[in-house]
Amino acid sequence: MRTARYYGRGDIRIDDVPEPEVGPGTVGIDVAWCGICGTDLHEYLEGPIFCPTHDTPHPISGETLPITLGHEFSGVVYAVGDGVEDLAVGQHVVVEPYIISDDVDTGPESTDYHLSENMNFIGLAGRGGGLGERIAVQRRWVHPIADSVPLDQAALIEPLSVGYHAVNRSGARAGDVALVGGAGPIGLLTAAVLKALGVTVVMSELSPLRRRKALESGVADHALDPRTTDVAAEVRTLTGGRGADVAFECTSVQVVLDTLMDALRPTGVLVVVSIWGKRSDFDMHKLVMKEIDLRGTIAYVNSHPATIELVESGKIDLAPFITGRIGLDGLVEEGFDTLIHRNETAVKILVSPSGTGL
Repeated sequence: MRTARYYGRGDIRIDDVPEPEVGPGTVGIDVAWCGICGTDLHEYLEGPIFCPTHDTPHPISGETLPITLGHEFSGVVYAVGDGVEDLAVGQHVVVEPYIISDDVDTGPESTDYHLSENMNFIGLAGRGGGLGERIAVQRRWVHPIADSVPLDQAALIEPLSVGYHAVNRSGARAGDVALVGGAGPIGLLTAAVLKALGVTVVMSELSPLRRRKALESGVADHALDPRTTDVAAEVRTLTGGRGADVAFECTSVQVVLDTLMDALRPTGVLVVVSIWGKRSDFDMHKLVMKEIDLRGTIAYVNSHPATIELVESGKIDLAPFITGRIGLDGLVEEGFDTLIHRNETAVKILVSPSGTGL
């Protein structure tokens, strides 16, 4: 089968590899669509980061480079291994793409398996990936989804779960006002979750195309250009002088973090969603004087069922965020290059590994 494999910085190749073995307790999935994630771009430009190296295997998967990329994907079950009795061939599914040690409790009551030692992701540290035609995944990480949800939209369940977990970490409630810094894929999907909960959303974003997407998709009530608008002052105006209740940093840009601090009300909550590759020059005095709660968030933990319910119920429409569909052969030129050099023109580009979805 054909698959996109990462050999190292700037080196992705389309290879033919054997189909995966569907062993006991695993599920064989024909991949329908896989999204290109910002993490994939970081690996391509700066990695290996999450990926292992050629010489150092990942401590859980045991794999070294090259590995198959792709962790945002949907598909159709083509086989089930021994012991899997609650999924059937032909069923539509999405994957919670974790690689976690077998001795970690990942049951439905767990709130911290995503923080376990050496945690990593399918499609970054091995075990196949969504940028291959087929994959075999442990049953624990496979989530059924209604046939009424198109499979291309279902591929966005994984990044939407990131937004769901971030909102859950914030404690945001209906009637609150949230400021989201950055209208990239995660910022927009976090805003979608907030709107589904009845929160008023203000978006700060430089790109006029992305501001328009935030408004036209209905996930933002206000979309501000920080070059022409004092965002913190405008948020205070919109809230009768009070300030935002919660804020989400989705850019890893210092000036955005500073703006969110200024725009929050006293005792507000600031959630850092983005991955920072450098230290922040953080205003600790302002944190203290406003009694701001600063919270980090990474990925998701038992978030997929609730996220899927939001989509299946129609509370969130994922269609507006799909801005491109390509085949595996166009991965670098049409996919990565667009998102690296013209990212304001795209939100989520999806790849059909087999080309059947095109």
